[in-house]
Amino acid sequence: MEFKEISRGVKIPVLGLGTWGMGGGTFPNPFTDKQSVAALRHGIKLGMTHIDTAEMYANGHTEEVVGEAIKPFDRENLFITSKVLPRNFRYDDVIEAAKRSLKRMKIEQMDLYLLHWFNPDIPLKETMFAMEYLLEQELTRFIGVSNFSVEEMKEAQSYLDKAKIVNNQVEYSLMRREPEKELLPFCQKNEIMLTAYSPLGHGALVKKKIPLLDALAKKYNKTSVQIALNWLISKDWVITIPKASNIKHVEENFGAVGWKLSKEDMEKLDKLVI
Repeated sequence: MEFKEISRGVKIPVLGLGTWGMGGGTFPNPFTDKQSVAALRHGIKLGMTHIDTAEMYANGHTEEVVGEAIKPFDRENLFITSKVLPRNFRYDDVIEAAKRSLKRMKIEQMDLYLLHWFNPDIPLKETMFAMEYLLEQELTRFIGVSNFSVEEMKEAQSYLDKAKIVNNQVEYSLMRREPEKELLPFCQKNEIMLTAYSPLGHGALVKKKIPLLDALAKKYNKTSVQIALNWLISKDWVITIPKASNIKHVEENFGAVGWKLSKEDMEKLDKLVI
């Protein structure tokens, strides 16, 4: 596995494990909890030790699935991320939400806790004070945001005394390039990790025939999935968290690490319009 430094010498795998949809809830899930746990454990064994979840996923049940999956492993070797819903952005609600997430995952501390979306109805200053409290109480090691614009990130950071926002998790893929306009350059300039979720365009990159991806897959003896993921993790301050509910997909995703696209091929993909 390859790693990137997220903050203060702490490194995070470039390829993690997304969990949206595991445990059901938001849409029909063809995989049982047992299959999801097996997939997560297989990924961890391969070195994909960053597990991303959220209290929203399956109304908290996904966090319970994560808690079951990580049982056999040394907690110190894992990097666990979860997210708090915007409706819980009041000071006390943030703290209680974090404690519930910890309880569901049966851990004492998260590695990274994120605000899931910007909420204009609750003062962000109040929310960030709560996030700083979580750091002080060591309920999380780091804090960040998800789906925040550059201006929203700047505002959030302005309310922090000593802490730093170390991460913004947004949708980013060959099919979704909006972060490249402002957000990615801002994160790279300020050394903030950008986590790309839905890196395969919700599966569309797998289903859609894209000649350039097919040609590069043949050239590197990889799959289109592996080309798309490698393109992301080859960028400075970018990591990704593809979801894989079965072992076959986990192994395919893992094949995205350990090699590099050439500069020329990276530039071709940078210019690709899908």
